[in-house]
Amino acid sequence: MRDEQGPRTRWTFLTHHARVLVAISRDAEIRLRDLAATCGVTERAVQAIITDLEDAGFLTRTRHGRRNHYHVVEGTCFRHPAEAHQEIAGLLALFGGPDPRPGSGHQQTLPTGDHHGEHP
Repeated sequence: MRDEQGPRTRWTFLTHHARVLVAISRDAEIRLRDLAATCGVTERAVQAIITDLEDAGFLTRTRHGRRNHYHVVEGTCFRHPAEAHQEIAGLLALFGGPDPRPGSGHQQTLPTGDHHGEHP
């Protein structure tokens, strides 16, 4: 019997980390504010996710004036042992379409939320 309130939990297939990396692969100079809006998390969560991705070797960041410029490191593989033999380039190619940010001329949005809640 289905609960009248809807599903018991909300989850998605992509994590916030994956969404941030996909958004950065679309726009290497995206602002934290825009990343947060695109991914449906806070700016503070995006900062923590970028630090995680840098520390794990998926991403580098350099300053260009007042803006950050991000670079997705080629050849990096997924972290979980079940996918560790696959490069993240395949995921980025799959989701690397047009920029989904509001005002970019493209109406697609990435779903928000996962079963773990927001990144601290």
